[in-house]
Amino acid sequence: MSSQAYFKAVDIALISVFCALWVTLNLTLGPLGFAWLRLPIFCDFAVFFTLLLVTWATEKFGTASLVGIIGSIITLLIRTSPHIIGFAASAIFFDVLMSANHHKLNAKAYNMAIAALATAVSAYFAGVVIGVFFMNKPLEWALTFWGGWHLIGGIMSITITLPIIGILEKANIRRIKGA
Repeated sequence: MSSQAYFKAVDIALISVFCALWVTLNLTLGPLGFAWLRLPIFCDFAVFFTLLLVTWATEKFGTASLVGIIGSIITLLIRTSPHIIGFAASAIFFDVLMSANHHKLNAKAYNMAIAALATAVSAYFAGVVIGVFFMNKPLEWALTFWGGWHLIGGIMSITITLPIIGILEKANIRRIKGA
């Protein structure tokens, strides 16, 4: 009896690529959003753009969590900003929520709706966690103001990433995964 590894070499390679994307986007877009707008919306875009793509590419539980955790650790090593831990927590939450459609992200309306809902809820969750635990603000402020701005960033990632995934699906890019 042979045992199969849960993560194949291609999955590990994809996790690595998306960890690098997580770090790159969080170190560039996040600070731009704060410099220009004093808001976290580009941080959420960076996070959920990456998580949606890695979930689409691998279709496996655990990949979004690993990208969030590993990417956050690397980001923390480069730029000490503990709020990124809130995004790691939201990546785990996102991964759990994506179990509702078995981590399938394709052009089907049901799968896209689950992905959009999981992204929105996870982005809001990130805002609340960051507001309460890393900004030391009252829960009411985090639930209304900060969670709302993170939700807007999550919605921005949905409106950009899901059409990209639809285009990749129509172009039959998925066949690379089987290599």
